[in-house]
Amino acid sequence: MTTPRRTSDATAPTRRLTTAQALIAFLARQYTERDGRRHRLIDATWGIFGHGNVAGIGQALVQAGPAMPYLQGRSEQAMVHAAVGYARQSGRLSAHAVTTSIGPGATNLVTGAALATVNHLPVLLLPGDTFATRPADPVLQQLEVPHAGDVSVNDCLRPVSRYFDRITRPEALIPAALQAMRTLADPADTGAVTLALPQDVQAEAYDWPAEFFATRVWNVRRPAPDPYELEQAVRAVRAARRPLIVAGGGVHHSAAEETLAAFAAATRIPVASTQAGKGSLRHDHPADVGGIGHTGTAPADALAREADLVIGVGTRYTDFTTASGTLFAGPAVRFLNLNITGFDAHKLAALPLVADARTALQALGEALGARGHHVDPAYESEYTEAKDRWERRVDAAYATADPDARPTQAQVLGLLDELVTDDDILVNAAGSLPGDLHKLWRARSPRQYHVEYGYSCMGYEIPAALGVQLAAPGRPVWALVGDGTYLMNPTEIVTAVQERLPVKLVILQNHGYASIGGLSESVGAERLGTAYRQRTAEGAFDGPPLPVDLAANAASLGMRVLRAGTVGELRAALAEARAADRPTCVYVETETADTVSGPPPAQAWWDVPVAETATRPSAVEARKEYDRQIAARRRHL
Repeated sequence: MTTPRRTSDATAPTRRLTTAQALIAFLARQYTERDGRRHRLIDATWGIFGHGNVAGIGQALVQAGPAMPYLQGRSEQAMVHAAVGYARQSGRLSAHAVTTSIGPGATNLVTGAALATVNHLPVLLLPGDTFATRPADPVLQQLEVPHAGDVSVNDCLRPVSRYFDRITRPEALIPAALQAMRTLADPADTGAVTLALPQDVQAEAYDWPAEFFATRVWNVRRPAPDPYELEQAVRAVRAARRPLIVAGGGVHHSAAEETLAAFAAATRIPVASTQAGKGSLRHDHPADVGGIGHTGTAPADALAREADLVIGVGTRYTDFTTASGTLFAGPAVRFLNLNITGFDAHKLAALPLVADARTALQALGEALGARGHHVDPAYESEYTEAKDRWERRVDAAYATADPDARPTQAQVLGLLDELVTDDDILVNAAGSLPGDLHKLWRARSPRQYHVEYGYSCMGYEIPAALGVQLAAPGRPVWALVGDGTYLMNPTEIVTAVQERLPVKLVILQNHGYASIGGLSESVGAERLGTAYRQRTAEGAFDGPPLPVDLAANAASLGMRVLRAGTVGELRAALAEARAADRPTCVYVETETADTVSGPPPAQAWWDVPVAETATRPSAVEARKEYDRQIAARRRHL
C-alpha cells in the first residue's frame, strides 16, 4: 500500500495507484447503516480472470490482500447468482462485487444482472472492457459495430443495470464509484450496478485524492409516509369489510416481519404472501393464509376473489400474484399499496402510501389502533376455518405411509418439513418446485424461504446457496433442484468444496422439465421437448430415460453423495445431510405417476396464450379453455 503524498502543485494529499487499485481500496471503505447498525457494503469480490482484468482488478486484489476477500467462481453467471443470494440473505445491507474479463466473460453476466435488478437486489459488476486508447482495433474479443465506435459487448448490461458507466479515464472513476455506491445502498433504486473497466485504464496510474479513500457510510433510509396519503389509507382500511394484505418481498427487505405480525394480530386482517414475501409471517400465525395467486393456497385465493380492499405491502403485483388479472374479482375491489417506490405503489390504480414498509405499517397501525380497529369476527372465523382445511390438504400431500415406496416431490418436502427447524434455509428458483413450495411449505422464520421467482432463473439455486451460506454461516442451507435445473449450472459445487461450505443439495430426478411438461400439455403443445428420453425410430422423444447419472456427476465435482430410492432411505439421507459439515448431495428419483397423490392443483389461472388456429385436437381444446379464462380478466382502474 502506498503512503499519502502531496502533488507538487496542490496542498491536498494524494495516493498514486492504478485505477483498479484505487477502486478496490475505495470499495473496502464503504459501509451501509440502518437502525444504528453498520454493515460493510462490499464484503467480497468474486472473480474469473482473463486478459481483460487479470493485470488490473486481479493485481489489485492481490495487493489488497485481506482488505478485500476474494472468492473464486467457475461461471460468470453463477458468480452473480451467488452474490445475489448473499445480498438477499444480508437484507440488502451488504453485497458482493463480481469481476470478469472482456468478451464472453462480460456477456455471461447479463442473466444474473437481470435477475438482480428484477428482484431489487444489489450486486456490483466489474467487467473488463476493450482498450479506451484503441492502440489496435479490433483487439481480442472485441465486437466491432460499424456505425458506433464507442460500443462494446458490455453495453448489453445497460438495460439490466440500475446504474451503468464506462470508465474511460482514471479520474472518471471518482464520480462513477460514488454513484455506484449510492445506487447499491438506495432501497428504492437498488439492483445490478455495472462499472465497465477498459483493460488499459485498469492498469493506468493516477494521483488520487486521499479523501476518495475515506470511510463512507451510506444511510439506508426509512422514509415515512406522507400525512395526506396516510389519512387516505386509514379511511380505506376503516371502510373495508373484507380486507386482505398481500405481503411481498419488501416486507423482508425492510425487516418489517415483526411489525406486520403485530399489525395483523391487532387488526385481524388476513395476510397472503407472494413468492418473495413468503415467511413474512410464520406459518402458524393466526392471520397467515399462505401463498397467493397461481401457485397460492385455496384460502388465500378465495379471500382475494371477494376482497373489497387489497393492501399490498412491498409487492410488485406480478402476473403470478394477480392470476394474470383474474384473481381480484370483487366488483368494488380497491387497492392500497405500501411501497418504497412510487412506481409500484401506484399499480392497479391504488391509493399509494409511498414509504418504507416497516415505517408505513407502524404509522398505519398506530393510526388505526387509536380506535381499536379490527375486522368482523365472522370474517376472521371464515378464513381461520379455511386455513385449517388447507392444512389438512397439506398433511395429505406430505403423508408417507409406505417407507418402501418411491417418494413424490411433495413427500420430499414433507420429509424436510419433519426435519428442519427455524434455522434452516431453503433455496429454489424454477420448475415445479416453486409452485409446490408456495402452496405447501410451512415457513418457520423470516428468511427460511428463499425462492427467486421474479426472474425464475434455472441454475440459480446452487450458486445462490453458496451466497446464502456465506451470509448465514452455521445455518443449514438447502438447495432444492430438479434435474433440468441441475444440468443448467452445477459448476459452483466445485466452489462449495473449495470454500468448505456445507450446503445441502437435494437433486430430484424426474427425467425432464416437469413444470413445463405440464404447461405444455395444458396449452396443446403435447409436452414437446420436455422429457429427457431417447429418440425413437419414429423421431419422438418417448424412448427410455437417458442414461444420465447426476449423482455421479455431483460426486465427480467433489460432493459427498447420498442416494435414496425409497421414503425410508430419503428420511435417513436428509437427516445425515443436515448434520454434515461438508457439501453433501441427496439424490432421489421421484414418483411421477398420476395415481400417486400430489399437491393440490393450481387455485388460480395463469395467462400463457394458446394458438388461435390449430389442427391438432389438443390445441383446439386448449384454446377453448383459454378463451373461457380470459373472459374473466379485468383492468383495475
